[in-house]
Amino acid sequence: MPDMLVKLYELPDAKPLLDLLQAEGIDVRRSLAPEKHVVVNWVRKHFSIGWQSETEVAYSNRPVSCWVATHEDKCVGFACYDVTSKAFFGPTGVDETYRGKGIGKALLLACLHDMRAQGYGYAIIGAA
Repeated sequence: MPDMLVKLYELPDAKPLLDLLQAEGIDVRRSLAPEKHVVVNWVRKHFSIGWQSETEVAYSNRPVSCWVATHEDKCVGFACYDVTSKAFFGPTGVDETYRGKGIGKALLLACLHDMRAQGYGYAIIGAA
């Protein structure tokens, strides 16, 4: 599969989707260092040990390059960037019971907008 190059200077606005999710009680935000153990354990449980390792790397970046979606104080999705290599988006995933609500798209946009704010012009989505 080829990699996808994303122009970060032509991103759609994330606010309408984030507001819609917030109205449903789903919060999308940058993860905090003290919750690292919760997030990486959740990633391992729901996805894989490899993705757990990549997610751990996100917590060594400044700012933390892991974004999470939470509902009723539990993790329901995550997305990272700058973990496999600089300017790469991923890994990312959403709990099966929460799929189809736009959470994955919101996490993607949150990361891409954050990458733009960090000075990147483009992002790479590997094997898209």
